[in-house]
Amino acid sequence: METTAREFNQKSSQVLAAAARGETVTVTKNGTPVARVVPITENDIPPFPTDPMGDMELPDLGLPDLSDDEIEDVLKGMGS
Repeated sequence: METTAREFNQKSSQVLAAAARGETVTVTKNGTPVARVVPITENDIPPFPTDPMGDMELPDLGLPDLSDDEIEDVLKGMGS
């Protein structure tokens, strides 16, 4: 399937629906292909989260635990 950039802008939900059905859509601008919308398969999706959300284990650096007030006092001393 092929669509112009203008049609893509106006009918993006229909283009995405076509990709979801398995079609590859080429987007053209002034007759020149500029982009391709392709369906995603199970193999394209990584088996692990790729976003920064979730639990993270930080290494123990042996630093003292500071209260919010202590941290604020240290940061105030760093200002100009």
